[in-house]
Amino acid sequence: MKYVNEYRDADLVRGVIAEISRTVTRPWTMMEICGGQTHAIVRHGIDQLLPPEIELVHGPGCPVCVTPLELIDKALAIASQPDVIFCSYGDMLRVPGSHADLFSVRAAGGDVRVIYTPLDAVRIAQENPDKQVVFFAIGFETTAPANVMSVVQAKALGLTNYSILVSHVRVPPAIHAILGSPANRVQGFLLAGHVCAVMGYWEYPPLAEQYGVPMAVTGFEPLDIVQGILTNVRQLEAGKTNVENAYPRAVTLEGNQPAQKMVRQVFADCDRKWRGIGTIPASGWRLRPEFAQFDAESRFDVGEIHTEESPLCIAGEILRGMKKPVDCTAFGTECTPQHPLGATMVSTEGACAAYYHYGRGLHDG
Repeated sequence: MKYVNEYRDADLVRGVIAEISRTVTRPWTMMEICGGQTHAIVRHGIDQLLPPEIELVHGPGCPVCVTPLELIDKALAIASQPDVIFCSYGDMLRVPGSHADLFSVRAAGGDVRVIYTPLDAVRIAQENPDKQVVFFAIGFETTAPANVMSVVQAKALGLTNYSILVSHVRVPPAIHAILGSPANRVQGFLLAGHVCAVMGYWEYPPLAEQYGVPMAVTGFEPLDIVQGILTNVRQLEAGKTNVENAYPRAVTLEGNQPAQKMVRQVFADCDRKWRGIGTIPASGWRLRPEFAQFDAESRFDVGEIHTEESPLCIAGEILRGMKKPVDCTAFGTECTPQHPLGATMVSTEGACAAYYHYGRGLHDG
């Protein structure tokens, strides 16, 4: 990628961190919403390079991590049925359900396929008219346009053997839930640049004003992240609560309006349960009635599956920024990438996976 090296330049990063150190005068706690940003922070040791006044806590911005356990079990139930081809992104296959995962279903003979775009699932449905093809449509706003495009295309093609299992969640209601909690300790947010590239950041100023918390739209390279932190520090020190765009090369205030229009045509807001957190009002998307024939949950009658999380897993507290992976007594022992208790340990954007992969807390003490 052209110019990417500039955003990984160690001298430039150190220069911004030095400016943060000169600016900060008191302790501040910030949350990066996106799990991709969490991995970049831990991988590059950004949190360890910051002055001690700045604490970064990790948010719920990993779509795999927040997909509720009962929806994983519904996916397993559908994928286990005969004459079903179940399509998913690869990082969902290791996410544990109550008693198994999608890898186990595939090992037992289920037709579970890893795809890289939902349009691949539409193609598979065209090529296999005698099979029911289901795509596991998870994600934040970032993946929604491609997922709804698959539904639009399937409808245009007249496919009756294609459906999606929807688990879409939205960032602004999650921020509202975090800031509205009595246990909240977040004083500034690093907003996810890829979400804002699609949706813009026009939804966030009312949240910043309501809760008196500054926010910075932030990218994913080291320089992006420290610039986002500096933007928030300057606001916090000055007592300001604005939403600033520290990722202008990819994000505008309005976002991708054609993509937003398509999403609104296919999806409607709904309450959504988040794994480890609970139900957040109006935090998800569901198919509109005119696209109900593509709803896998209704097609396969799996709406009444209910489950309980492992009592050892503290993923919910981690996703709300209340604790860190190393605070979990099961981290690195009962819970590892090979034998995970929760999705935060297996997702490529999970906070627990980041800490484990980069050795944080595994050898302390």
